[in-house]
Amino acid sequence: MLKEYKTVREIAGPLMLVDEVDGAHFDELVEIELQGGELRRGKVLEVNGDKALIQLFEGSSGINANECKVRFLGKGIELPVSLDILGRVFDGFGRPRDNGPKIIPEKRLDINGAPINPTARDYPSEFIQTGVSAIDGLNTLVRGQKLPIFSGSGLPHSQLAAQIARQARVLGTESKFAVVFAAIGITFEEANYFIEDFTRTGAIDRSVLFVNLANDPAIERIATPRMALTAAEYLAYEKNMHVLVILTDITNYCEALREISAARKEIPGRRGYPGYMYTDLSTIYERAGRLIGAEGSVTQIPILTMPEDDKTHPIPDLTGYITEGQVILSRELYRKGVMPPIDVLPSLSRLKDKGIGEGKTREDHADTMNQLFAAYARGKEAKELAVILGEAALSDTDRLFAQFADEFEKRYVSQGENENRSIEETLHIGWDLLAILPRAELKRIRDEYLDKYLPEKKEL
Repeated sequence: MLKEYKTVREIAGPLMLVDEVDGAHFDELVEIELQGGELRRGKVLEVNGDKALIQLFEGSSGINANECKVRFLGKGIELPVSLDILGRVFDGFGRPRDNGPKIIPEKRLDINGAPINPTARDYPSEFIQTGVSAIDGLNTLVRGQKLPIFSGSGLPHSQLAAQIARQARVLGTESKFAVVFAAIGITFEEANYFIEDFTRTGAIDRSVLFVNLANDPAIERIATPRMALTAAEYLAYEKNMHVLVILTDITNYCEALREISAARKEIPGRRGYPGYMYTDLSTIYERAGRLIGAEGSVTQIPILTMPEDDKTHPIPDLTGYITEGQVILSRELYRKGVMPPIDVLPSLSRLKDKGIGEGKTREDHADTMNQLFAAYARGKEAKELAVILGEAALSDTDRLFAQFADEFEKRYVSQGENENRSIEETLHIGWDLLAILPRAELKRIRDEYLDKYLPEKKEL
């Protein structure tokens, strides 16, 4: 029998303080019954002696402190799971929002997950093909990796996220592949775009969507990524699937964290965000990985919009410390009409060398990747020099590199949101572009690969 308390001492914003509580636990679910019989939910944020501080999910409007009853449910927030979650759309608390039936659960899992023993982790080493050349060819995603996308307000990160969700697959394996997509604090229009895109392309059949709208409670925003990761861990470690988790937008998650921290009157850290934001983000990002002896895996692509396009802002800054690289979207490329506008030079995948090469992609992948980076960087420098000194000041070789940089953006980086390129197509385009340059300038590629793959020099 659950104990009922009528000892609410104070209600402030989304917080409620209850006195004379016996045996309450941190993160425990709470049910609040109002005078008219309406039920609201919350969770325990803090326990101090016989006092419990409760975060209300639906807000505190209309609650009379003297009349309501509080029940502590003795468990945390749980997600009911079974294979039936595939193809379904849920809200941030795991309730169906697609007018479908409730899930008949195989089991219920705590959304905070169990910490992974570091010695049980297996090293990420298998290539995931996203169909996007700028990622597959130059900033390769590896199974079990966490590779965030740093975007800016108004840039097409939603289209890129939907494209990766549609196209991603693990090469050279028969294992099933699933996508868990968590939309955090987005508008109704964006949510509609994702749901319609997934349904139209058939990607919904292998996907689980968790959608938290901008007008939903902040506490739901905190639960949404954890719901998604709990579903992903179930599919990966219990159903042996390769799972790609896409979280958008982590910035909205951090804003909700700041809102709740301010309501608790905590001492703010950088830019008003709580001092524990690094620890909190790590509890999300570190749930990606592979386990020794397990067939399944969880790979993460968190997406965040950098406020004012500032890479030093606390959210991208802390994310960069925890994750294994970043893919950065460029406003300049977006203005040029490049889609997706991935700026390959500051982008980085720290595990890319582990997922490429013979038996994974192709023997020449590493050499061509290094050469494309170097040639594009030199081409950008040549173009900047031409702006300052005029094109006449460039050598013939510099002109070729400047031409290469333009063609690289047009043909390699830009591909449109509906084009799905295989890794062979991506490598072929790379070799085609390298044929613009004199063979003597291709110093980062071994001669045997040049003899085998370099096409005849073309005049553009």
